[in-house]
Amino acid sequence: MIRLAVLLALAAAAPGIAAAQDAVPSCYHAKLGVEAPAPATELFVLVDQTTLFDPILQQQVANGVRPFMAPDNAFSVTTFSAYSQGRYAHVVTSGTIEGLIAPALRDDISKPVLNKFDACTKRQPHQAMQAVGNALRGAFGGASPDLARSDVLASFKSIATRVKNSTARRKVVLIASDMLENSSVTAFYGNKGNSVRQVDPARELKIVVDNALLADFGGAEIYVIGAGLLGGDAARSNSYRDPKTMRALAGFWNGYFAQSNGQVIEIGQPALLNPVQARR
Repeated sequence: MIRLAVLLALAAAAPGIAAAQDAVPSCYHAKLGVEAPAPATELFVLVDQTTLFDPILQQQVANGVRPFMAPDNAFSVTTFSAYSQGRYAHVVTSGTIEGLIAPALRDDISKPVLNKFDACTKRQPHQAMQAVGNALRGAFGGASPDLARSDVLASFKSIATRVKNSTARRKVVLIASDMLENSSVTAFYGNKGNSVRQVDPARELKIVVDNALLADFGGAEIYVIGAGLLGGDAARSNSYRDPKTMRALAGFWNGYFAQSNGQVIEIGQPALLNPVQARR
């Protein structure tokens, strides 16, 4: 299990990596005579920058990412928060840890070329961890509870297109967010803003449909860390969230993802009770 501190230390060693798309250089080239295989799994990490995460929850996000830092996996880290305040969805980093060449095909490739290829692929998991560590550091460090709006639904609709278009056979979405919509469409906060409103899942889903905010996640598995989390002053005042309110919130999101072609595995309230599964 990798510690978040390790991810961030790796990031500090290469601060420019995570800013780039395709953060992991490809090991496949013309001399190999073999094309890179499509990744078996792609992990999409979505970080809501209107939510403040304590070190324990930050660590759980890092722990969820770590098992995917292996061959045959693609990854990305995307931040989102409030469209209306210029904090739109942004892919901070992405890359692929490439699958290996099948043993039957290796016999037709010269040993020097293979040696370079093998050395390259051994570097890729480390490069991926550097990129993700830097991206998570920036995502968590840039979070603010002072944003007046939280366009969770609009952000998901935008991001889901990228998930759907993935060529990976398996898609996993790890969301770090309080899941509390606060937009012109609807708001999940209480009247004073320091509590979670008990929503009516059916009514809220109708609002989503009426405003064309359903998405298409392409059958992806969905994990959520942070649902119902209250940050800043709300956290310091120990605002109470009763089980009925939290069940209603989870009920809405279960219904939303079901209608948005997503498969909810677990919604952490706020922490996941089970680890994210890298292999199924």
